[in-house]
Amino acid sequence: MPLTHATHCPVAHPVLDDAGLAGRRRNRPPRPEGLSYSFTLPGEPHCAATARTAVRSALYAHGLAPYTDLAELAATELMGTAVKLTPGRELYLSLRYRTGALRLVLWDQHPRHTNPDDVSVCAERRRGALWLLAAMVGDCGGEWGTAEAEPPQRGVKSWAVLPAPRCGR
Repeated sequence: MPLTHATHCPVAHPVLDDAGLAGRRRNRPPRPEGLSYSFTLPGEPHCAATARTAVRSALYAHGLAPYTDLAELAATELMGTAVKLTPGRELYLSLRYRTGALRLVLWDQHPRHTNPDDVSVCAERRRGALWLLAAMVGDCGGEWGTAEAEPPQRGVKSWAVLPAPRCGR
């Protein structure tokens, strides 16, 4: 049974046709390239479990189950570090699959330091807290990092890019 998209906008019909959505079947699973999720979580320790569950569900739904162990660990490490450094403040987690790699990005609301020494000490503490993430991503040929978030975001952006799984299995 074809899935039809109801719209009142005459411009949307050609767009849906071009995207191949006009005749899409309901039982067709989402494609890996369609993995694009973002959500906000409270900055509380128990939310790492929520992030793991969401990441696992999204990966399975998009046929990317081989990434699950690594992605859950990355989400846990990113969340745990942010909660320690910005307790009680909302966290924003983004999960994307593009060009054969899974990208997890976490924005926290860490306040900007005015003293350059504080900036350096805080950045070093964050990198040190992410030692497990660094080791895991390095072993798999991925990349990770942290940086001050660029406007309109605020706080710190931390990320991990996981290439096609070749380790951890």
